[in-house]
Parts: sequence; structure tokens; C-alpha cells
Amino acid sequence: MEQNFARMIDHTLLKAETTKEQIEKLCAEAKQFNFASVCVNPTWVKRSSELLQGSDVLVCTVIGFPLGANTPALKAFEVKDAIANGAQEVDMVINIGALKDKNYELVQADIAAVVEAAKGSALVKVIIEACLLTDEEKVKACELAVAAGADYVKTSTGFSTGGATAEDISLMRKTVGPELGVKASGGVRSLEDMKKMVEAGATRIGASSGVAIMNGLIADSNY
Repeated sequence: MEQNFARMIDHTLLKAETTKEQIEKLCAEAKQFNFASVCVNPTWVKRSSELLQGSDVLVCTVIGFPLGANTPALKAFEVKDAIANGAQEVDMVINIGALKDKNYELVQADIAAVVEAAKGSALVKVIIEACLLTDEEKVKACELAVAAGADYVKTSTGFSTGGATAEDISLMRKTVGPELGVKASGGVRSLEDMKKMVEAGATRIGASSGVAIMNGLIADSNY
């Protein structure tokens, strides 16, 4: 059980003030617990890749982060640069304003540009920023991610007005079906939080509290 939970966690550090020392600690913790990945800003991809060489921990980075308001061409360039530096997964933010404008062609093209740039080299997770959307918009965003060929849909950047909720995870899982991954991100701070998300349908958890979650799991199993 402990191992299964660890392999669902993207050990995350995306703060602007992140230092080299903090990245080194993040990667050491990720190796210790054998997390699925570290999720870092693009500037830290190369260093993280070097630190994690020879381990099972992947390097994930963020694209068009945190607003999603870059052009598709720029997002695609970011992906190619990240892959060149060692990224194996990319979490991209959709064009939220375009979705609200019902410009679905642009939203899908935006996601598709990232999927195309990542093809054969990196898995693509699509951040819909659920806290800014109506339920109808959440469903539409997930449908567009599926149509564009993404691998995952993800709730949140963690930098907006709210994070993951079990209700959103359930809705996203229902929309994308059993095949696509669903990632809960933002506000998942404890083992109890993680269990709620997994029960709702999450297959990956983005958290800066991965160590606390695992320590809670170890304590739980020793109870």
C-alpha cells in the first residue's frame, strides 16, 4: 500500500523563490520515497534530471504556468525546451479565458500544440484550473483535453483561488472515462486528503506535502 501511494505522488515545488538547495532536498526526498515524479519550474528541469539520474523518479515541469495565457506556439516551444533539458512529463495550463469565451477551437488547438510537441518524449497533463470554472466549463475543458490527445486532466495550478476538491475529481473522472489519468493538485496536504481524492477517481496527486503524506501512511500502517 505504501509503495502504491508513493508512486501516485508528484512531489511538487513551484514557488518563485525556490533555491538550488531546496531543489536538491526535493529530489533527495523523491528518491527516498520513490515518488512518481518531481514537479518543478522549467528553470530547474536540467538540475533535477541530473539529481534523479538512475532512479525511477521522473522529472515533470509546467507549461504556460500559472495563467495559461501564452500562445500555443510559445507553449509548444516551452515543451521542446523542457524535453531537451530532461523533462519526461509536462503539466500545461489551458487558455482559461478562451474557454470562458466558448472559443473551443482555440482551447483544443492550444492543448494539441503541446501534445504534438511532447509526442514520443513526454506525458501531457492538462490543468483546467477548476476553481475558475463552472461545472459545465469543467466538463467542456476535459472533453477538449481528450479530443486533443492529452494523457491526463488536472484540477489546479495551486496558484489561483482554490485547489482540488473530491467533487471536481469525481466530475472529471466521469467526463474522461476510465482510460485517461486524473490528477488532483492544490491543497492535498495529508493522507486523509489523498485518500479522498483517490476514492473520487484521482490516479495522480500533485503535492508539496508528499513527505507528510507518506509519514502519515507509515504511521497509519503501524497503528
